[in-house]
Amino acid sequence: VIVMDTMVYSNTGGQASKSTPRGAVAKFAASGKDVPRKDLGMIAMSYGNIYVAQTAMGANPAQAVKAFAEADAYPGCSIVICYSHCIAHGINMTTGIDQQKAAVSSGFWPLYRFDPRVAATGKNPLQLDSKEPTTSFEDYAYSENRWKMLTKADPERAAKLMVDATNDVNTTYHLIKQMANIQYGE
Repeated sequence: VIVMDTMVYSNTGGQASKSTPRGAVAKFAASGKDVPRKDLGMIAMSYGNIYVAQTAMGANPAQAVKAFAEADAYPGCSIVICYSHCIAHGINMTTGIDQQKAAVSSGFWPLYRFDPRVAATGKNPLQLDSKEPTTSFEDYAYSENRWKMLTKADPERAAKLMVDATNDVNTTYHLIKQMANIQYGE
């Protein structure tokens, strides 16, 4: 399964979805989404027998190719979740590759691969392929209109949601990092 994640319902004109991040503005979330996004990768990994990868071709093409090759070779269900920039993000679409890089470097979109076959060897099946964040989530988010537009309409709400969204990003990144560092077989 390949999921091209735009973080909105793209075929309905950019409606908020369960994948829409907190604080982002979308149709039916005009004042910014109140709750964090559902993490499809974490849900799939919880089954323990599904190959799961999260990629951003623009940020790390080699990681994406490796994920697709591993998913194809996996003898069971595989899911590859791909960051997909979208017109609803309020960006210049010619800079989509740069936005993917920024999403990864801010920790918003961690790159990883979860291969259940690795657990059978006594090793951790989760491989975090992202480096530590080098830019702030706020800098990344405010480079896109889906977050920036709320600062004009309701600056106080935008500031509160940005704090909460930053906490969501940091919590998710650190959780994945901790999971990837668990020592198996010892």
